[in-house]
Amino acid sequence: MCEFKIIRKNDGSQIGEDITILDYSESHELLLRDILGATIKLDSALIVDVNTLNKKTTVLEHPLIKDFLGLINSINNNTVTLSEINDFQQKINELKEAL
Repeated sequence: MCEFKIIRKNDGSQIGEDITILDYSESHELLLRDILGATIKLDSALIVDVNTLNKKTTVLEHPLIKDFLGLINSINNNTVTLSEINDFQQKINELKEAL
């Protein structure tokens, strides 16, 4: 069994260790489960690297990731609405204005 250390790409900190299952919930939260079944929930994160040689997985956290995953899922399921696209676009526009 491969057990991973989970590293936050944003700052290099370790989020968890002995993680055997990485999964997304229906609400697009990243769930990390360790060998004892304990779960760490990351509200808005993306898996960016999985390395089985050094048993390390890197995740990126950002508030837009959860919304992006939801939008992509809706597009993939052919259930996307104009409202979902407009909401995401508004968040992107707010980010642009903050730069």
